[in-house]
Amino acid sequence: MGRLLAESGFGLVYGGGHVGLMGAVADGAVSAGGHVTGIIPKALFDVELGHEGITELKIVDSMHERKAMMANLSDMFIALPGGFGTFEEFFEVVTWSQLGVHRKPSGLLNIDGYYDGLLAMCDHAVTQGFLREVDRALIIADSDPARLLSTLSTIVVPESTKWLSVKQT
Repeated sequence: MGRLLAESGFGLVYGGGHVGLMGAVADGAVSAGGHVTGIIPKALFDVELGHEGITELKIVDSMHERKAMMANLSDMFIALPGGFGTFEEFFEVVTWSQLGVHRKPSGLLNIDGYYDGLLAMCDHAVTQGFLREVDRALIIADSDPARLLSTLSTIVVPESTKWLSVKQT
């Protein structure tokens, strides 16, 4: 995914760590000549989790500040397979879109059906009347990284009056 982003002219904004899946994505983007901005809370940086081999590493005071800065610097959001933190951050940006805080597309990279259960839960919320179909449509899922990136880069989020711009690096 990191190489794909860089080769497609997209920069990466992420949580700033050097470990795990996102550390590998950052390494892939850097190795392909991409611009990578990491945003990490001081507490995580202090326990040596910060990735110092990326283009830019911003150290902030809190997770809330990190998420707000990441959202402000991003033009779209893609969640890779992950745990509670990934779910929470993904649903926060989708909720912000639903509420009109931003008009940026959100996607799930659904590798090997990882997000099938989560997508079924969202569909169930629609059938139960807790989620409108137009809001469910805010979540785009695809198992192919290139296709997901292409789709997200051309989406107009409902109620938007213009096409979304994507930062080219």
